[in-house]
Amino acid sequence: MSDNFANRMRSPGEPAVSVFDITPDNATDLPQVTTALNVATPGTVRVTALDGSISDLHVAHGTVFPIRATRVWESGTTATGIKGLL
Repeated sequence: MSDNFANRMRSPGEPAVSVFDITPDNATDLPQVTTALNVATPGTVRVTALDGSISDLHVAHGTVFPIRATRVWESGTTATGIKGLL
């Protein structure tokens, strides 16, 4: 399969090229910094952002929420089926 954009540098605002499951954890950072999150059921997602700030975000079902997250916390997170987009 041909990819006309394979040799281009990616920026965070571009469409995701990879997706991974996220299991919220209070002690472990994500394997990669996300460009966005998606959830199966809406709710709060507590994240640590790339700058180190911690915040509770409301993420709606089926939306792509742009955030450069390094951790998704178990405590404070009510959304389920969380996916990290890269």
